[in-house]
Amino acid sequence: MTAPPLASADTAAKPSRAADLRCDVLVVGGGLGGVAAALAATELGRHVILSEEYEWLGGQLTSQAVPLDEHSWIEQFGCTARYRQLRDGIREHYRRTYPLTAEARADATLNPGNGLVSRLCAEPRVGARVIEEMLAPALASGRLRILKPAVPVSAEVDGDEVRCVTLRQLDTAVEVTVHATFVLDGTELGELLPLTGAEHVTGFESRDDTGEPSAPEFAQPDNQQAFSWCFVIDHVDGDHTIERPEHYDEWRTKQPPFWGAPMISLTGPDPRTLATLTRTFTPNPDAPSGVADQGKSAGDRELWTFRRILDRANFAPGTLESDVVLVNWPMIDYIDGTLTGEAADARTHMERAREQSLSMLYWLQTEAPRPDGGTGYPGLRLRGDLTGGPDGLAMAPYIRESRRMLTVSTVTENDLSVTLSGTDAPYTTPDSVGVGMYRIDLHPTTGGDNYLDIASRPFEIPLGILIPRRMRNLLPAGKNVGTTHITNGAFRLHPVEWNVGEAAGTLAAFCLDRAVEPRAVQTIPGLLTEFQTLLIKGGAELRWPTVAGY
Repeated sequence: MTAPPLASADTAAKPSRAADLRCDVLVVGGGLGGVAAALAATELGRHVILSEEYEWLGGQLTSQAVPLDEHSWIEQFGCTARYRQLRDGIREHYRRTYPLTAEARADATLNPGNGLVSRLCAEPRVGARVIEEMLAPALASGRLRILKPAVPVSAEVDGDEVRCVTLRQLDTAVEVTVHATFVLDGTELGELLPLTGAEHVTGFESRDDTGEPSAPEFAQPDNQQAFSWCFVIDHVDGDHTIERPEHYDEWRTKQPPFWGAPMISLTGPDPRTLATLTRTFTPNPDAPSGVADQGKSAGDRELWTFRRILDRANFAPGTLESDVVLVNWPMIDYIDGTLTGEAADARTHMERAREQSLSMLYWLQTEAPRPDGGTGYPGLRLRGDLTGGPDGLAMAPYIRESRRMLTVSTVTENDLSVTLSGTDAPYTTPDSVGVGMYRIDLHPTTGGDNYLDIASRPFEIPLGILIPRRMRNLLPAGKNVGTTHITNGAFRLHPVEWNVGEAAGTLAAFCLDRAVEPRAVQTIPGLLTEFQTLLIKGGAELRWPTVAGY
């Protein structure tokens, strides 16, 4: 079974062959879930090969450049120990290498950017460096090998088992086939699912399929959440206006029916109320931004501080000319097509998404209204040196929705919605492999739907959403778990993706050690208890504590 890869680089060169490789666990895709899976499996003594398409490991945190999106209790509980090691490592990197103010250095919950989206907003390259440090022991021991830049191009399947996966290295066009006992799909789009013939779904399921009141009457597989091509800016003296994008006039006038204004503007729908609002944009404000708390406020009214990743006030005077800000705003949500269709179409949509983002930047530099009555901020500077991607943007598009494997369990809107369940207490499950929490937050879709925002309750992650209905040795390790289009909106964020990957890597190692299949771990009580004990020993939290204010 073969399919062309969704790669950003040219893969048209005739491939050459390299010697086959073998390992216990193959993890395809080095996003947060893939990294967590590799860490867990190698620390349990297994030999792992990890592949990644882009230069940086870490997916949405690094190559996609998006700061950590997390729940309100993250500083106290609600994530795995390894994820907390990642967060602590990012803070320690700034303390170790940056000239912080005394106050910032002493802050146990240092937020380098003081952005209002998260308690920890930082540069994507710092996340990449900390991940490299976390993986260093496994690399030194020989238990881990990393192949990058590489994408899967085919798979050999025997009945319900994946025998091997062939990866193409994008810089050389060399193909290598990896044979593994367990194969984990940690790709951003669930790319192994069609390659292996694993049953999966895309887009909206029907109401009859899921029983969800917010689902449509009929399935809409091509109706998926927008993806975004993010970028980083600061504001300094001089004229840093980029070249006018070729199709700027098209992007400048594009206006979905529910938007209330052209998308390329400061006006658009409030994700939680759907009311049309006009946000502010104030480069380098002097006033402090406050503390991020997604449980109380989205923090997106002032766009400069919303996803700020470096706040100059945290650093010794003269260190930074300007704050540094990530642009991941509604205005760059690309809704004209999906990345899960034909590869040629996906490449076209990627290019158009890049131009949409560059058009937003050009508008900010030339047309955005200023408080003094003028227009444009030519001092806005594109900081591609901090992201390393094409045209000065992030390396990779920010993916919100993947293909999703059909698994033995599925988490639905009825499970998570506060209104439908009649409670804000945590959703519990006897086969928990971790915990998560986020509002069901769906961005506008390729089918023309506005935001869908549903108050949801904390949840335990069922082992059943990691176990395919048919495949025996293929596990999801990212956003491709057994959620629906709707509940994906609560599962797609950083700590849950990491927890899913860590659970998948631990499950693969556990099954290898005991010569059992994943289905047996879920259905045999003794095995399940033993597996959950192993997760807890590794630092996973399987239950939410009792606290006020769920």
